[in-house]
Amino acid sequence: MTVPGRPGRPPRAARRGPRDILQNRRRESVGAVHDFAVQDRQVLGDLATWIADRRTSPAAPRPARSARLPDVTSTGIGIKATWAVLRDLVLPTAFPTDHPRYLAFVGGSPTPAAIIADAALSAAAVYGGSELEAGDVVVVERAAMRWMCDLVGYPEQAHGAFVSGGSLANLSALVTARHGLAAPGGGVPDVIVASAAAHSSIRSAAAIMGCRVVSAGSPDRPLGAYELTAVLDSLDPRDVVAVVANAGATNTGAVDHLEEIAECCEVRGTWLHVDAAYGGAAMLAPSRRDGFKGIELADSITIDPHKWLFTPFDCAAVLYLDPTVARAAHQQRAEYLDAVSHADDDNPADYAAHLSRRARGVPVWASLVANGTDAYVDAVESCLTTAGYAAKQIADKPHLELATEPHLSVVLFRRRGWSPDDYARWSSRAHTRGIALITPTTFAGETALRLCFVNPLTTRADVDTILDSLEQDAPGRWQAS
Repeated sequence: MTVPGRPGRPPRAARRGPRDILQNRRRESVGAVHDFAVQDRQVLGDLATWIADRRTSPAAPRPARSARLPDVTSTGIGIKATWAVLRDLVLPTAFPTDHPRYLAFVGGSPTPAAIIADAALSAAAVYGGSELEAGDVVVVERAAMRWMCDLVGYPEQAHGAFVSGGSLANLSALVTARHGLAAPGGGVPDVIVASAAAHSSIRSAAAIMGCRVVSAGSPDRPLGAYELTAVLDSLDPRDVVAVVANAGATNTGAVDHLEEIAECCEVRGTWLHVDAAYGGAAMLAPSRRDGFKGIELADSITIDPHKWLFTPFDCAAVLYLDPTVARAAHQQRAEYLDAVSHADDDNPADYAAHLSRRARGVPVWASLVANGTDAYVDAVESCLTTAGYAAKQIADKPHLELATEPHLSVVLFRRRGWSPDDYARWSSRAHTRGIALITPTTFAGETALRLCFVNPLTTRADVDTILDSLEQDAPGRWQAS
């Protein structure tokens, strides 16, 4: 067949030049990358088994850099080989946060229901910023947020958003606190008054906002109204963005005197933000609920479900007593956002310093619905009981001593006669041998070890293993288990 007017030349569809061949190859390549082939499905099956097995028998980590990893190439090595490298070489070098002896930082032990929901969320390709795109995913997140607002005693109109972590939650709350305020000399207020035991993210947020932090109280004791009043009286209240109190200080677990702090802020018209990123979950425990009295008076609260509420990383929540202020502070506006900016829409992107966001509240909701809240109460109480056991064992051992009375599930203690270098050496050996992840900290000016119990799978036997390894500074005695 020839084209009229061009004798001897075939139609374009019949011509196969190098450019056409390249385009076809690219189409085939794109399809191969995005379609689930047989190997992808096989790996998914293996992944499901691996997830269940590793939760049943968490292995001690191996030293990093144990083997050369494959390079990124133009052709790739295939999903089976890649999964094998990830499973056998990369992931085993991490000390997982759900290991029963991961006690150095505030870890997390997600429930199977939360893990399943988190995996499904990735596969479903949900943008969690707006109702228009996320549909009932927003409804699910709203239900999880309502449960958290009920937990702290907030009224019906309270609301918030799930964000990546406590740092972003604290930043978002402080930006909200400053919204619409004016300093005496013009501009905006630039002072954040924070408990001396405030999390490092408060200073980070202040730096981002162009503010300075003025500390109140001592890092080793809960903050009260007396210390706070002395600081606030030295400042022009119009210069103050907010007061930040702790409901479970990261280093000590201490809860500030929230009710009297709230009264102190109310008479001055000062925004109160409570950082309960770690400790907020303890409000589920009837034995500890009274210690949080007054938290319901805060203007904003941070709680991290990826810590003590058994949700995969990353998931934090920022709660607002009056969410309209947060929406006014954070809602982004542009022509391309007009379709999702209706006044009656509940768009999670509008309540924090983010636009693109993962629907992090879905695993929280799924685990609550699947397990029920009674299971959560039992899990939190279990952690508190284990912390109490650890404290008693430490107090009974002549070579150990408590650094302070335990708060919530944090236990600070010392090995008698040890120098800071001794603590560092022991911590390093315990890590590399897979005994535990525990790092030194400082309390009252002296080095100490810190155990933070947020994993209900941590047992008394795990505590005994750790304390036994401290009996003598003799590494040959230590056996990884």
